[in-house]
Amino acid sequence: MPDLGKYADVVLSSYAVSILLIVALVGVSFWRARRVKAELDRVETRGTRRG
Repeated sequence: MPDLGKYADVVLSSYAVSILLIVALVGVSFWRARRVKAELDRVETRGTRRG
């Protein structure tokens, strides 16, 4: 690990915040994709019953 000197806390906390934000974005994307797929399945099922 490189010597970050007096900026080590700032740099490492920035990395931690960035990683947490990326994980949160991926989680929200998966959650939204699952919700949209369920809605699409519901709409498709409703459409096949009618016709």
